[in-house]
Amino acid sequence: MGDRMRCFRKRSTLPFLAVLVSFLLFLSLYLDDGYVLEAEKRDPGATLLPPAASDRYVHPFRDLTNFSGTINVTYRYLAGIPLPRRKYLTIGLSSVKRKRGNYLLETIKSIFDQSSYEELKEIVVVVHLADFDLVWCENLVQEITRKFPHHIIAGRLLVIQAPEQYYPSLEGLKRNYNDPEDRVRFRSKQNVDYAFLLNFCTNLSHFYIMLEDDVRCSRNFLTALKKVITSREGSYWVMLEFSKLGYIGKLYHSKDLPRLAHFLLMFYQEMPCDWLLIHFRGLLAQRDVIRFKPSLFQHMGYYSSYKGAENKLKDDDFEEDSIDIPDNPPASLYTNINVFENYDATKAYSSVDEYFWGKPPSTGDFFLIVFNRPTKVSRIKIVTGTEDRQTDVLHHGALEVGQRSVGTKQGRQCLSYVTLGEFRGGNIEVNNVNQKIGFDIECVRIVVTASQKEWLIIRTISLWTAQLRIGT
Repeated sequence: MGDRMRCFRKRSTLPFLAVLVSFLLFLSLYLDDGYVLEAEKRDPGATLLPPAASDRYVHPFRDLTNFSGTINVTYRYLAGIPLPRRKYLTIGLSSVKRKRGNYLLETIKSIFDQSSYEELKEIVVVVHLADFDLVWCENLVQEITRKFPHHIIAGRLLVIQAPEQYYPSLEGLKRNYNDPEDRVRFRSKQNVDYAFLLNFCTNLSHFYIMLEDDVRCSRNFLTALKKVITSREGSYWVMLEFSKLGYIGKLYHSKDLPRLAHFLLMFYQEMPCDWLLIHFRGLLAQRDVIRFKPSLFQHMGYYSSYKGAENKLKDDDFEEDSIDIPDNPPASLYTNINVFENYDATKAYSSVDEYFWGKPPSTGDFFLIVFNRPTKVSRIKIVTGTEDRQTDVLHHGALEVGQRSVGTKQGRQCLSYVTLGEFRGGNIEVNNVNQKIGFDIECVRIVVTASQKEWLIIRTISLWTAQLRIGT
């Protein structure tokens, strides 16, 4: 995983690529996304053999500008077969042989161990063994079958392979970032590995989350995911992120997987997968990162799958017990506090590590959140100030919730409000909100109750919507 963790820093890209991507991807919006998926079923213990010459794949990349074309991949089923009923979530992993260490079995174990019985009914784990060493694949399948037989029988675990004959050439690839030839080959093949995995998973569930093969999961991560997804019903999103590392914990609608698979195949040699995912998200009109904290998945591998190099990166937002993840519902934000530079109101409500910063507020000034639709809220927590600016807190303020929103010249506002409490030490936390009020909330408002000389930082606004049980 040597170059998977590049998502923290700003990306550079080639102008011609952006133009080409835009043209081809938006062309695809008007074309059919149908796929023909064929499967060569086999018993878990059977010997891995290459397909007969008559079954070999005719290279698909010559037709990639035709998005109505199919990706005809004859997958090998190495363990398990899909069940006819669509699940709620597919968890996709792609794995290759590492020179040092192997974490795949620990990752699979963590997925199952950290899920309740009810959650297990709603997931399917698909492992793509993307290494061309068939002996290694055979041995690993035997280990997986021995350790997880009941999950395979229950249809919760599938192990597949897209044979080598289906891959494009991995020789003479572009070296856009002056990377060594072997690194370019590694990351280009990785793009194809994931494309074939996404293509396979298209019809297995309603949602798909991408993990890597060296990940530890938080407890009841599916319940947290489902709660976030439910809170965002009616709003547009392409990718939700539940880890800030690489492409761990990236969630998609399954209906978007075919287009994403085509996208990775088209540009497999241009840049690493995590960079391509960012471009894909932007081209489908999700401009901003939508990331939730605490993170639900943690990188646990010590050695990279690229040359066995050391990789000690960790997600410092990960929590083992993070079922209580805030799921701020989609909303518009307004304030009449004088904003400093680009520290605008949205940054207090977003999941990125930024904040709202305003000049000294006066009595009656407000910071307003208006939900896209009425919402049941169970908990609200607001933190002002930062460690290095501890005086820039809200010294005197109240937290209110409102209903009956209407449009005004200043934006949407609610007609009536109920006060939930006063800020103490710059912070406020209110639990059991939905039990204290008799209506679904449309507005959350912070009101300044006394002028202050200090500036105001609103560091985080965390909202928890009323929780749903898995299967409801």
